[in-house]
Order: sequence, then structure tokens, then C-alpha cells
Amino acid sequence: MTIVRKNTLNPTVNPVNPSVSPPGNLAEKYMEAERMHDVLLLLQNLVNSEEATVKLILDCLYDVGSVNLINQKLRLKPLNRVMKLIARMSKPVFRSIALNWFKKNCPQLITNWLHTQVSFENPQKTPEQVAIEVVKLEPYSLPQTESLSQEIKNLRYQVRWLAGISIIAIAVLVVKATWLS
Repeated sequence: MTIVRKNTLNPTVNPVNPSVSPPGNLAEKYMEAERMHDVLLLLQNLVNSEEATVKLILDCLYDVGSVNLINQKLRLKPLNRVMKLIARMSKPVFRSIALNWFKKNCPQLITNWLHTQVSFENPQKTPEQVAIEVVKLEPYSLPQTESLSQEIKNLRYQVRWLAGISIIAIAVLVVKATWLS
């Protein structure tokens, strides 16, 4: 029993009998797959031989990304500064994890992207239809609103306490480390 797949990517496949394709097309597809495999191997070789360059690129991306993320998420200046210090100290850990991820995934991702660039196919963009269920929301009752606002106030209070305790703990740790050295 032969299973025949419908080839949606290759418009030259015979629509009457999908298993029959022009003889030159099969050879071209084989050559294309072989050459893209060569590109993958070359990219893997490039990553391995230029590991120092990849590390420098990852360092630059980490520096910019960590500062932007911290500035976006933390508005309090003291906490912002502390997190930037922690981000600088965690950079070596990030570098080793990111380098392993880069070596494992990026050559294939780059090869796939390059293949889409040289295939010159114009993918038809068909929007997917998603079923959306709309539920009518009823506004909160007055006692429920008051309890929610009180809960929000309590949570904000707890966040302030935790931020203060964290800053004090880090300050004590820094003082202790400088005192020991």
C-alpha cells in the first residue's frame, strides 16, 4: 500500500496523479536539499570556528536586552539599579547557556530562513478563522469592588516591604563581602 501525500509547496506536481512529477524537478529538488544541507554544515562550521565572535555578539545582545527589560519592568530607581547589578553578575551564566542554545539551534534557523529567501515563492497569506466566544461581563457590585481595591492596596504594601527587605539584604551582603575582603 502506497501513501501519497498532497504536495502543497510544489506547484509543478501533476494534480491528477500527485506521485508523478516531472523527472527534472525531482533532480532539482534533490540538488536543492543537498545544497541546503551544505549550507547548514557550513553555518555549523562557522559557529564553531568563530565561537569568540558569537560570544561577543551574545554579550552585546545581553547588555542591551537586560538594560531595556529592567528599565521597562522596574520603575523604582533603587530597585532598578540593584537589578542591573544582578544582571551584570549573571552575564557569564547567560553566556554559557546562550552559546549552547545558539550552537544547537541557530544554524538550522538561519538555513531555514535563507532557504525561504532563495525559494522566491510567494506564500499566500490566508487569515485563519478563529472562533471567538463573547461572554457578557457584568460589572462588579460595590462590595466586591471595595474588597478588590483593599486587596490591591494590601498587595502593593507587601511589594514595598519585599522590595525594602531585598534592598537591605543586598546592602548587608555587599558590606559583609567588602568587610571580609
